[in-house]
Amino acid sequence: MSPVHAPSVLLDGLLFPEGPRWHDGRLWFSEMHQHRVMTVTPDGEPDVVAECYFRPSGLGFLDDGSAIVVNMTEQRVMRIADGALSEYADLSGLISENPNDMVVDASGRAYVSSLGRRGPPDTPRPDHLRPFAPHIVAYFQEAGVANTPETSEIIRVDSDGSAHLAADGVMSPNGMVITPDGGTLIFAETYANRLSAFDIDADGGLHNKRVWAEVGSAMPDGICLDAEIAVWVSSPYTNEFVRVREGGEIADRIPLQEGKLGVACMLGGEDRQTLFLLTSVRPTRKIVPGRTRGFIETVRVDVPGAGRP
Repeated sequence: MSPVHAPSVLLDGLLFPEGPRWHDGRLWFSEMHQHRVMTVTPDGEPDVVAECYFRPSGLGFLDDGSAIVVNMTEQRVMRIADGALSEYADLSGLISENPNDMVVDASGRAYVSSLGRRGPPDTPRPDHLRPFAPHIVAYFQEAGVANTPETSEIIRVDSDGSAHLAADGVMSPNGMVITPDGGTLIFAETYANRLSAFDIDADGGLHNKRVWAEVGSAMPDGICLDAEIAVWVSSPYTNEFVRVREGGEIADRIPLQEGKLGVACMLGGEDRQTLFLLTSVRPTRKIVPGRTRGFIETVRVDVPGAGRP
């Protein structure tokens, strides 16, 4: 395992940054609970790209250079052009609840994950899944929801904006990456404590689902891929980022201070060797302006980013 990294803060004063993407010399991200899509330069200069009337999450970019963003509130994908928002794809009717992250492939196809529908708090966690630590169970009891969502879906949005069911029966799919050859989609199954993978057909279909890596007690959220086909994983409830190889070997670990959530990550910079860490300190379960604080932090790594996003 490599020496422990010491991240430095690039941007403070946020609430809950999500969905980071490196594009056109800047880090793009969704400031989810302030309803904004933003960017920050490598020097720490922020900018608001779009004010959203919905809760934004996953981001991607089309061949024409326009950005697209997941509209969690209305189960849609929106296009951003010159700060204006328009509907790009309607996911309703295909997705159970909570569309979240997104990755766009080299052909302009977007894959959108869904965290799944929550049952009542007394819903038992399936026996085949790793038990949660008591503090995580207590967290969801306080929230009044089941600690494990129902199985959910991944939706494929083709370059014409049409939406199609790509996979169902997956456990809270979250962050996603596509390998450099375009042949494999690796995704986080957050509440199953694992990374899983599909093969990608020439027409964008997904098949051959398999477990790519069990990650122990980590609960993978946002992820990014490097040139050794290792995955950097954010794990909010274990307060860390880990670098995982296929099969589950932990190759590196970045611990965070107690109470700081590791939300998402992205490899970027001119050489793609800057790891951007999106973090949030939340003293209460609810996200409260003035009490919740979000950050973008950076650390240099040895292996550059690869694949998509």
